[in-house]
Amino acid sequence: MTAAARRPRRHKKVPRSEASLLYRQFVPAYELIWPLLIKKRVRDTIKELRIAPDAAVLEVGVGTGISLPAYPVHCHVTAIDLNETMLREARRKVAERGWQNVDLRIGNAEQLEFADAQFDYVVAFHLISVVSDPVQAMKEMIRVCKPGGVIVLINHFRSSNRLVSRVIDRADGLTRHFGWRTDLQWETLVAGMPITVERRYKTSPMSLFTILCLRRNAF
Repeated sequence: MTAAARRPRRHKKVPRSEASLLYRQFVPAYELIWPLLIKKRVRDTIKELRIAPDAAVLEVGVGTGISLPAYPVHCHVTAIDLNETMLREARRKVAERGWQNVDLRIGNAEQLEFADAQFDYVVAFHLISVVSDPVQAMKEMIRVCKPGGVIVLINHFRSSNRLVSRVIDRADGLTRHFGWRTDLQWETLVAGMPITVERRYKTSPMSLFTILCLRRNAF
């Protein structure tokens, strides 16, 4: 094998501004198609948390607010997104439905503007493979979660099945132009972190998406 063949493949990184522009352009299609793919999974996952009254919840990457109807009115939801166009659509939904318990803000997953140990639940749906630095975003979500609190991710992670991973990896160059990657491994996110993996599962054997339920260590 030549040195060139051994050299790891480098992926072209899409600038944040370019990725943001792509999302603005695709918001109408996003609203039509994306909910069909993820809405039930996201909302069922939130309902299964059985969020306690007066709990503080942070959703990182709320997008257009697909998840918001699933939150019980007895909890306090802070939801952030970096994309103003998507957040505008989420704000419209909040206003139309009169959700007084939802606070929407512009925010960066890699630099959360919240105090340490502020939230009982921190959730991120289809976000962690979109950010520039997934490990940094994970550190931030853990930081703002209370000891003993719950962190839930839904995302595509690289399959441990070599055949499956090779097939999906072929799409990585294309998907990065839309702002997300296909090669992220869930183990990378939890390695050395002060969290416990309580559950990792898929809603069906053929699903591309994994639900990762974590608990912030108390000590």
